[in-house]
Amino acid sequence: MVNFRTLDDVDLAGKRVLVRADLNMPLNNGTVSDTTRIERTFFTIKDITAAGGKVILISHFGRPGGQPDPALSLAQMTPVVERTIGGPVIFVPTDWNDLSGAQKAIADAPEGAVLLLENTRFHPGEMTNDIELARRMAALGDLYVNDAFSAAHRAHASTEALAHLLPAFAGRAMQGEIRALSAGLTNPQKPVIALVGGAKVSTKIELLENLIERVEALVIGGAMANTFLFSQGIGVGNSVVEKDLAPVARRIFDKASDANCAIILPVDGQIAWRFEAEAPHRTYGIEAIDPNGMILDVGPKSIERIKGAIDEAETLVWNGPLGAFELSPFDAGTLAIARYVAERTRAGKLVSIAGGGDTVAALTKAGVRDDLTYVSTAGGAFLEWMEGKPLPGLKALRRD
Repeated sequence: MVNFRTLDDVDLAGKRVLVRADLNMPLNNGTVSDTTRIERTFFTIKDITAAGGKVILISHFGRPGGQPDPALSLAQMTPVVERTIGGPVIFVPTDWNDLSGAQKAIADAPEGAVLLLENTRFHPGEMTNDIELARRMAALGDLYVNDAFSAAHRAHASTEALAHLLPAFAGRAMQGEIRALSAGLTNPQKPVIALVGGAKVSTKIELLENLIERVEALVIGGAMANTFLFSQGIGVGNSVVEKDLAPVARRIFDKASDANCAIILPVDGQIAWRFEAEAPHRTYGIEAIDPNGMILDVGPKSIERIKGAIDEAETLVWNGPLGAFELSPFDAGTLAIARYVAERTRAGKLVSIAGGGDTVAALTKAGVRDDLTYVSTAGGAFLEWMEGKPLPGLKALRRD
């Protein structure tokens, strides 16, 4: 595991602790539909308050364009945070150009208090990593704690610049994420298998090229697989395919061969003639796809082949569904594999790490989200970590 400073390395008593959380949670008609991100920050908040420190939560929410927007105020997240931590939260209306009001609210709050400041993106300097905004933020606290892995790939004022202006530490959620991801690819139990799905090869070229150097087997599913099949001269009918990326697919095949990484593609598929839920469909072998049909999911032989590959692995990392999982019954392949991964994990035979919005949605739909070793709520940060890219928000937390 990379050597990061954590809450175990600092005396929190009497300290004003700026905690960069991620409260960018889905809000529908005033109700937060998924509170996982704040739930994972619970232990950070409790450890600080129990030690006698003041927690000053900062976060972005949505894309207000650098201007105050009442619809994107974090005031509406205050009750969610209160329910999560089981105690009061002081919401502080915050003018990021003049923080005198915030300074007074923090000074007046008792030890062990939890305060929530306004959306950091109400100031344009947040997304431009403005050092002056970061200095104003730093004046509010004695310590900085980053507990928002999901924003760690962004070099923003509250995730990167601020970390260089105060003693900086990883929060408990960040600490857990780093530990889990290290177990996935940095220092995994081998053999390692990666499952990568989704619509486009073009968005995951760097991911695939990084993985073939790190894993023993790579399962490619979703519409991405169509491009790889097409590159091998296999007809894919009217399926979604990036024909212009066939040379890239062939290059990845060649690199995988040199790296002794097995690429596993579908051997059969569920074929439909309309892209819609409950569309009539049939199972075809991959060498005999109806030229008028579309591959919308992996078939039963492919599912069994993937299960067999998982049986040979000690560690699994997963990003992206294996079919058009948003349309029933073309979610069957993804759900079957999700349940099998969960079964192997529960049996102690697999370390399983998954992340990305569609993947988390699929695991939730399968009812196994809590059964994997670790499920990351991060989207872009998880993908960039899998691509092997440095994350600015993590780099700033490293020990000297």
